[in-house]
Amino acid sequence: MLEEMLKNVREKSPLIHNITNYVTVNDCANVVLACGASPIMADDQKEVAEITSICTGLNINIGTLNTRTIESMVIAGKKANELHHPVVLDPVGVGASTLRTQTALKLLKEIQFSVIRGNISEIKTLALGSGTTKGVDANLADKVTAENIHEVVSFAQEFSKKTGAVIAITGAIDLVCNENITYAIYNGHEMMSSITGTGCQLSALTASFISANPDYLLESTVAAVCTMGLAGEIAHERLTPLDGNASYRNYIIDAIYNMTPKQLQEGSQYKKI
Repeated sequence: MLEEMLKNVREKSPLIHNITNYVTVNDCANVVLACGASPIMADDQKEVAEITSICTGLNINIGTLNTRTIESMVIAGKKANELHHPVVLDPVGVGASTLRTQTALKLLKEIQFSVIRGNISEIKTLALGSGTTKGVDANLADKVTAENIHEVVSFAQEFSKKTGAVIAITGAIDLVCNENITYAIYNGHEMMSSITGTGCQLSALTASFISANPDYLLESTVAAVCTMGLAGEIAHERLTPLDGNASYRNYIIDAIYNMTPKQLQEGSQYKKI
């Protein structure tokens, strides 16, 4: 399954419109290129609808939110919906401020998202309408574990039913679900948390995968999450004693660039639960 998802990204090379985090915008662009898609970054109200029109998919990330781009996100999202283009929402840090929370809820109300990807604290805040997060990181109390995984799955599937979107909850254990089916993914390395923006990169990667596989939103999201996690494992194996998190970031992008469909299929650790 995953093998075909990556093959389609490489063969179709979808153009992805990103309205994303200024902290990680360059890394997001490079990850999109590494997987075989093409990125375009545009967030001015006067051009976002036009840019979205020439693209295949849209990635909306609220990581460096400002009032100038909020309306741009709405305009682009509505245009993507009108054109039946897949749309990803990354609600970075939702719950950390009133503006972030209100904006994320506004986006949920006005745009039909194909995939919503965040950590468990962010997804809980979206689902409940309020909450707190430790900056852009998940609260320890919200951690997905073997003990609470079935409880989290029930919550995520209910949120998927409510929003009509595939829900991707990423952390030590990743969960990807629609209202009926959930996959748990066990790829990745703990060092990935030492890099700012691996989540942002994953959302851009997810937009690439679902745009190349629009009839398989659940499966292509699983493929994107596995790709990122497996790249984190491969990159860690490459580290030398002189390398740190900056080298690790670059090695992750390299691993995605060099990943073959066969390598993804054989290296992915996931199961239906």
